Amino acid sequence: MNAPDKLFTAPGTTHTHACGISKAHESAVAQVAGTATYIDDIPEIKGTLYAAPILSTVAHGRLLGVDASAALALAGVHDVILAKDIPGDPVLATFTHDEPIFASTHVEHIGQVVGVVVADSVMLARRAARQVLLDIEALPAILTVHEALKAQSYVLPPVFVKRGDPDRALASAPHTLSGSFEIGGQEHFYLEGQVAYALPLEQNQWWVYSSTQHPGEIQHWVAHALGLANHAVKVECRRMGGAFGGKETQSGHMAVWSAIAANKLRRPVKLRMDRDDDFMVTGKRHPFAYDYTVGFDDSGLITGLKLMLAANCGFSADLSGPVADRAVFHSDNAYFLSDVEIASYRCKTHTQSHTAFRGFGGPQGMIVIETIMGDIARQLGLDALDVRLRNLYGVEDRNVTHYQMKVEDNILQPLLSKLELTAQYRHRRQAISAWNAGSPVIKRGIAITPVKFGISFTATFFNQAGALVHVYTDGSVQVNHGGTEMGQGLNTKVAQIVADELGVPFERVLATASDTSKVPNASATAASSGTDLNGRAAQFAARQVRERLVKYVAEHEGCAPEAVVISQGQVSSPKGTQSFEQLVDKAYHARVQLWSDGFYKTPKIHYDKHTLTGRPFYYFAYGAACTEVAIDTLTGESRVLKVDILHDVGTSINPAIDIGQIEGGFVQGMGWLTTEQLVWNDKGQLSTHAPSTYKIPTTGDVPEHFKIDLWPEPNREDNVFGSKAVGEPPLMLAISVYEALRDAVASARPGKRVRLEAPATPEHVLAALGGEG
Repeated sequence: MNAPDKLFTAPGTTHTHACGISKAHESAVAQVAGTATYIDDIPEIKGTLYAAPILSTVAHGRLLGVDASAALALAGVHDVILAKDIPGDPVLATFTHDEPIFASTHVEHIGQVVGVVVADSVMLARRAARQVLLDIEALPAILTVHEALKAQSYVLPPVFVKRGDPDRALASAPHTLSGSFEIGGQEHFYLEGQVAYALPLEQNQWWVYSSTQHPGEIQHWVAHALGLANHAVKVECRRMGGAFGGKETQSGHMAVWSAIAANKLRRPVKLRMDRDDDFMVTGKRHPFAYDYTVGFDDSGLITGLKLMLAANCGFSADLSGPVADRAVFHSDNAYFLSDVEIASYRCKTHTQSHTAFRGFGGPQGMIVIETIMGDIARQLGLDALDVRLRNLYGVEDRNVTHYQMKVEDNILQPLLSKLELTAQYRHRRQAISAWNAGSPVIKRGIAITPVKFGISFTATFFNQAGALVHVYTDGSVQVNHGGTEMGQGLNTKVAQIVADELGVPFERVLATASDTSKVPNASATAASSGTDLNGRAAQFAARQVRERLVKYVAEHEGCAPEAVVISQGQVSSPKGTQSFEQLVDKAYHARVQLWSDGFYKTPKIHYDKHTLTGRPFYYFAYGAACTEVAIDTLTGESRVLKVDILHDVGTSINPAIDIGQIEGGFVQGMGWLTTEQLVWNDKGQLSTHAPSTYKIPTTGDVPEHFKIDLWPEPNREDNVFGSKAVGEPPLMLAISVYEALRDAVASARPGKRVRLEAPATPEHVLAALGGEG
């Protein structure tokens, strides 16, 4: 087991460094005061125009014509930008090259953008966009995953993974169960909507402000659309008002559309989506449908499994390939599957092209195996926790995943056992049984579910990062890295890491905006890897500066480098002590380089994307949640009563930020599985396209008892400060809410199968209560 870097204070001793302490978010004061700058707050250049999208009103059809005369007749409308105005490739620079920038010959979902109207004001542009008439000849539309499966309509070919002989295992199993169910998608509902601001510069160069998780991809997409080299486009993002995966690829559309308009008019152009258009245009979390047959013994041990995952990908591939791959990777969650066959279908439908969302397919993979565990327990009359414990990954012959990765850092058994005790699960289970026996209307349920989530991009080449660290002559420090700040505290953690590596107080370090002209080719801030990658790159950059300073002191004073210690802004050596500022000033005059770059690539990872085998993840993050719920059997309404969480973040760089991420991730996952329902009508129109019809959780949905503890062990892999990623794994702890709801439904229907579609809205709970089984 690797301990945290020796630079840091060991646990149990007085902590004199920045890491391991709950430092305030670096932008918190500015955000509370309203002075933190987002894209729409940037002072606008004189002559700025505003764009608004023209949306398809048909799910699938031939685009025969565009009549923009009414829009162009409005005073203050400058132009209508269509596919013919694209100077470069009319298709977005995606991996699969299957998504047009503007629809030109066909439309493939209601809300697909045909062009943009450019006007003197935001509201005028939006009004004018609604005046544009589209002549569309409707064609048959595929609107559900089941229709897509029947028509073999796919954005990418199906993928199959098999281990052992599941057919033989099922045939010989003492018990078998088959089932099917569906889970819905989820709208990102970031507080700051999609926005981009494109500024033409001299000599056909561009400066694009974008609310994006991936400035490097924005740079590439804009350059590709304009027919330019990447170096002609600079993309900057200081912060986002939330993203959750919705600004990984989707933000690129806004940037490209505004840049194309700016290119034609030679004026700066801003495009800021209103909430309704944002809903209609952008992709969501992928809805999934499942079929399974599972074999098991009298103890609930799974002996064979055949599983079908069908992802509703929408009209283009976007990130559906890696999302569906990760769902396959996480279909085991915490459990060893000896004989298993998984079929993954990437279905094309005429809806928005679904995209990255916190968890990136992991939640859709995990929920099916947890559903199976609950079904097995009820079939056998066992406690679901005991069935889960029986199937956990173990040692020797039970520690290799179905995709051939060895689980080397397994803490599932002790973590679950500890939560079982601290949450008083067994006692509460008895109390809930007694409650249900005496309560004909309000039924309660409880469940503990684990999480084992792989950390790294499944696209191996994305697992790299760069950073710059500058030390100025007054001793102040600036760090710039390729990651983006979306509220998750990445810049705060990176500043803590740099402060400790240099040996200066945290307050002396400033993290600046993500900028493609400073750190090139940066990966998206996604896959929970923001701190792992960028923090390590920044640490390596800071280390080089520190080593130069130490070498300077050693050579100047004639001592060994090991005798020079820089800590908390003080430099100690055999000849005395001086401040960091004094040392920096001397080093500058001695022409010592006071800045450096750093680069990091994640070690050990590799996998075959065709067979989905190998080691796609550097390590696993673990956790478990115990959730208690109540349902009203007359109305289907439900409430989360208590939540106890034990989560593994390794050695926390910033406990307050990590706990905040766990809280937020859990509540967002709870919303996905209870209230956030996306509904498309039979024409392919998204009916739930505003806060009035789409319900995210509020503070009133958070239970009064919401207890979070951190697992007290560093990462066993050599990760920065011994930490573990925390962005995505906590969302899947909310599967305990879904399983607790199914437990409550089962108490009202003893001996019956429970089929509860997700999200578990009151309508779906009532359907489950009255269903056949």
